[in-house]
Amino acid sequence: MLVISIRSSARHGVSWIIRRGRAPAVQERRRLISLFMNAPHHMPEQFFLPGFEAPPQPTDRLFFALIPPPDAAAAIARQRGLLRDQYGVRGKPIGIGRLHVTLSHLGDYLSFPQDLVNAAMTAAASIKAAPFEVVFDRAGSFRGRPRNRPLVLLGGDGVGALAAFQQALGGALETAGIGKANAHYTPHVTLLYDNRFIPMQAIEPIAWRTSEFVLVHSLLGQTRHIPLARWPLLP
Repeated sequence: MLVISIRSSARHGVSWIIRRGRAPAVQERRRLISLFMNAPHHMPEQFFLPGFEAPPQPTDRLFFALIPPPDAAAAIARQRGLLRDQYGVRGKPIGIGRLHVTLSHLGDYLSFPQDLVNAAMTAAASIKAAPFEVVFDRAGSFRGRPRNRPLVLLGGDGVGALAAFQQALGGALETAGIGKANAHYTPHVTLLYDNRFIPMQAIEPIAWRTSEFVLVHSLLGQTRHIPLARWPLLP
């Protein structure tokens, strides 16, 4: 497979990186540069020549999560509707059945990683924690990228117990060699993605008492979440 990456910058002009092959002839080089310079702005930096196979894309994602109960999920959906109406947001809402708080992302894979699932389940079973309250009282867009920004719910003191639980789970995964605790973890619920930036603002608090956590199998591109296992939080 021949892969050509073309990069453009004001300082260095246009350059290319070729894997498994030599640099193209001058005529072909000019054609590739012309193709790149006239491409739409959203064209990815790396592309694959016609006739050459593109790399396979991941199909399976695994993550640990908290799932809001039906009444909390309905409250989240109502708040999302208010924000969409107020700011004219057009991004497609995440299905009410897929709303969640990610605890640990275990990765994206080309096929279902059964060995990883087994190890993750063993690590999760070692967690001993009592139920705790979760409160989200702010909403707005995450910064960091100009397009397709996540519109999220955030919390202050109301997610302290959640953050502590995430650190405990991360420690168990790190001990098992399949993850790590994230010191910069920000508990949130993603509502949708949209190019519009929504300023962070106070909302009517949305709260629930967490009684379990879940290992989720996401089928990428199919908008399907499959719970693989659940672990209760016991007093």
